[in-house]
Amino acid sequence: MEHMVDKNGNVETSRVGEIASRMGEDRKDDILSSFDSFKGYLRDKMQLGEKLGMGEEALAKTAEKVGDYLAANEEPRNREERLLQELWKVGDQDQRHHLAHMLVRMVQHDMH
Repeated sequence: MEHMVDKNGNVETSRVGEIASRMGEDRKDDILSSFDSFKGYLRDKMQLGEKLGMGEEALAKTAEKVGDYLAANEEPRNREERLLQELWKVGDQDQRHHLAHMLVRMVQHDMH
């Protein structure tokens, strides 16, 4: 299994770190080089998730796993990412979950 979604459409959020760690540095740099690139990547993944029937809660849980990975493993490449990382680090689990919901909604708003 190379992706977070198996052939039956089940999402394995526990695989975020494994999948991200296999991503090439050039691809990570492309995604994280600007906040717009980062939002575009999230938008693409959210559209895929929505096509698979994921609701906002499932999308937020996935965004939360991505946030955990980024905060622990990646240096922010711009001030928006630095702000998100700082908020992530000082927030408790509940606050991080709410921030993940806000990121999902922000990207959904950009989609419409």
